[in-house]
Amino acid sequence: MGLSKTIWTQPSEFLRIHDGDAPVMFFAPGILQATARRFLDGFPGLVTYAVKSNPADVVIENLAAAGVRGYDVASPEEIRLIRRIAPDAALHYNNPVRSRAEIEVAVEMGVDSYSVDSHSELAKLIAMVPAAGKEITVRFKLPVKGAAYDFGAKFGATVEKAVALLGEVAAAGFIPSLTFHPGTQCTDPQAWDAYIRTAAQIAAAADVRIARLNVGGGFPSHRLNDVAPQLEAIFALIDRVTDEAFGSARPALVCEPGRGLVADAFTLATRVRGIRDGEHVFLTDGVYGALAELPLIGAIDRVEVRSPTGALRGGALLPRIVFGPTCDSVDRLPGELLLPAEMEEDDFVLFHGLGAYSVATNTRFNGFGDLSIVTTLSLRG
Repeated sequence: MGLSKTIWTQPSEFLRIHDGDAPVMFFAPGILQATARRFLDGFPGLVTYAVKSNPADVVIENLAAAGVRGYDVASPEEIRLIRRIAPDAALHYNNPVRSRAEIEVAVEMGVDSYSVDSHSELAKLIAMVPAAGKEITVRFKLPVKGAAYDFGAKFGATVEKAVALLGEVAAAGFIPSLTFHPGTQCTDPQAWDAYIRTAAQIAAAADVRIARLNVGGGFPSHRLNDVAPQLEAIFALIDRVTDEAFGSARPALVCEPGRGLVADAFTLATRVRGIRDGEHVFLTDGVYGALAELPLIGAIDRVEVRSPTGALRGGALLPRIVFGPTCDSVDRLPGELLLPAEMEEDDFVLFHGLGAYSVATNTRFNGFGDLSIVTTLSLRG
């Protein structure tokens, strides 16, 4: 996957001269840095970027330039990536299950904070991580409402277990903290309310004053035209509820946005390979490529179609079944997509807000997946 050296004004300027079939990811560094500043100015605590959502070098470089000083890492490879690009950044190793070899790398690379949701994994950390100045955050879970999918299905201790784990962390001499993940693409600020209040109850039951509360990711990106992210409302609720729940024992706050930071800085351009009998649209990218996440959390309707010359297709919209390029019948976008009736083969279909879980999950299945990144000043026009 290559990065273009030229900076284009907008996608259509590039598409007018693009004669290839492979999908293109347009990247607007200005949008990424502006979104980062929105978090840094609005969130009442430390902002850490969830590297897994898009680990491209240009993403980390621009976030570091915007002032992001913390990163949520989930593997030794991500640890090395951040140490190479932002060597002085704080590293939060928030994958709750790690091998002993992975813990050794984390200790060597100076990881500041670890999360845990089980007694067996906590025992590993106590045995291998020097306690002085290091934080262990206990991850707990609750039933999730208002999220695209539930992160608690894989990670998170019950409230009762979290109480016991927090006590063990404090007794072992680590900096005791709590963390949770409300679920992905949470458009309702109330998703954080119950978690924060439960965190205060856990700390009280364990008789431990926590140093920090990591309110996780879940911050939404702009996926649907009619549902714009209300980030400031989420920030305000987190700030208010933390005060109400903890009072004078209020911990410092941390968040770990991935999608909410990076998604809207990228637009994916695919090409129409064919329109079968006027009904089914086949694209040059699909669920084995940069559109991998759509079957999991639903389609994006921030879509536009442009002719081979870059001109915007207008007119009436028709619901279409859309397939990717592979020979696998699973390679289909969910539901139907409203696309212009006048759309033709070789047109470009642009999906806005595709910066998260796209570059990172793109595969080369069936010989497809040759994805390039093109830098633009704007993602519109």
